[in-house]
Amino acid sequence: MTRILFVGQDPDTVDFSDPALPPGFDAEKIKAGIALGITKIEERGWQVDPCMVRPDDSAGPMIEKQLASAIYDCVVIGGGLRIPPKSLLLFEAVVNAVHKGASNAVIAFNTRPEDTADAAARRLGLG
Repeated sequence: MTRILFVGQDPDTVDFSDPALPPGFDAEKIKAGIALGITKIEERGWQVDPCMVRPDDSAGPMIEKQLASAIYDCVVIGGGLRIPPKSLLLFEAVVNAVHKGASNAVIAFNTRPEDTADAAARRLGLG
């Protein structure tokens, strides 16, 4: 079975005052998008493990621990980790943790939580 790790920032830790984020965004909208993204992955018959990290030094170790718990075919890194310029250090920590912990997995990037399944399918050559 295809196994996907979906890495994103914990919606409750997002700074919604950041002008790089779309207007009107809030934690509940992100949580709804994550739930929809997970549903779409499961509808493809794949297993998904969400890993929502905090924007601090715990992100890398948290991802490494999750990657050590299973073999993933694809790791999808959410847009909230890479789009806001002030998230650069967090994004670097996430990419390096994935590289270290799942060197055989492909890495995909979504544009929003809802298209996580499409991002994984694209990199897996299944969509």
